[in-house]
Amino acid sequence: MQTIQSKTIVFVTGAFVTNLGWRNWQNYFESKGYTTYAPAWPHKEGTAAEVRNRKPNDTALARVTIKDVVTTYENLIKTLPEKPIIIGHSFGGLVTQILLNRGLAAAAVVVHSVPPFGVIPYEFSFLKAGWRSLGLFTSLNKTYLMSFKTWQYAFVNGMSLEAQQAAYHENTIPESKRAARGGLTLAAKVDFKKPHAPLLFLAGGQDNIIPASLNKRNFKRYSDKNSITQFKQFDNHNHFVVGLPDWQDTTTYIYNWIQGL
Repeated sequence: MQTIQSKTIVFVTGAFVTNLGWRNWQNYFESKGYTTYAPAWPHKEGTAAEVRNRKPNDTALARVTIKDVVTTYENLIKTLPEKPIIIGHSFGGLVTQILLNRGLAAAAVVVHSVPPFGVIPYEFSFLKAGWRSLGLFTSLNKTYLMSFKTWQYAFVNGMSLEAQQAAYHENTIPESKRAARGGLTLAAKVDFKKPHAPLLFLAGGQDNIIPASLNKRNFKRYSDKNSITQFKQFDNHNHFVVGLPDWQDTTTYIYNWIQGL
């Protein structure tokens, strides 16, 4: 066991959504004495409506790569007085795994994480939910905005139509196809054999875009026996886990895990 002294948390946002979705999580952990940060990806500053209004001619966002996203968080972390606990959702989970691999985290939690290079996402539901974001046969100089129909399948399946619509309008923003494709390249590679700070995987039994089986394969790739790597599945969670009505069950689980290290 090892005690985590860090009182700083950096939240890493996933693709397709605004960083403002972390507000409840930030409030929760700040009430526990943590200082929290949830920066936007490059060129995604503003509310969901403000960022959507820049589509489709937001060429600056369209040029953003996975390396740009990782660098944004790495540069922030290097300004902090201590190594933070890093919590990332979806594509932000992948970025978190990269930052952890670089030795920048006191501990890390990946929530329904997009897997690093080498963990092949062959599940049909992943392909159905995510292939449009790669922008195959479309211009990389235009951003991709997830349609409401795709959002229903990929993020908010199982929720009421009213809740799905509210979540869409409050969270969904355009995405860089370059960044999305980067998750399938060597830019998304990590060394699974390398010793690392404590790492918790969270998976959702109802998640279509990052199914629990994909999370489990990601988790199982870590092989250093002296590093803490743990896995927890919430059977009723879809991909909108950060904003679900029972979000506090997730934050409480994470908090207790950190305290138990």
